[in-house]
Amino acid sequence: MIDYIENEYAKYWIEKNILYFVYKDGLSIDLSIAIKVVEDRLFLQQGEAFLILCDMRGIKSINKSARNYLAVEGSVLIKAVALLINTPLTNAISGFYIKTSNPTIVTKAFTEKEDALKFLNSENP
Repeated sequence: MIDYIENEYAKYWIEKNILYFVYKDGLSIDLSIAIKVVEDRLFLQQGEAFLILCDMRGIKSINKSARNYLAVEGSVLIKAVALLINTPLTNAISGFYIKTSNPTIVTKAFTEKEDALKFLNSENP
């Protein structure tokens, strides 16, 4: 089984039943990038649903079509998502995503990795 993927936009790996997803620094996400990262994530998952720790601290911007895609099609095979943020910009992006795109799965933002992991473990049935 594959347990690590990296492309020009992000790196992904599975550890202790959590899929870690880290966007690369300075990334501006459009629909084509959103489609590619979801495609690679699904390839890594091989049909199995996971909790996701998404480190979005490297994101510079994300457009509306990408947000909408990630909230719906991008939610396939995801149990819950913890977004890791660290700046007012990533806080604004995550808040805007959660409030306006209405992701179909439980999604919360955290500034501390430990808090994000506690949340994910509490969401694991």
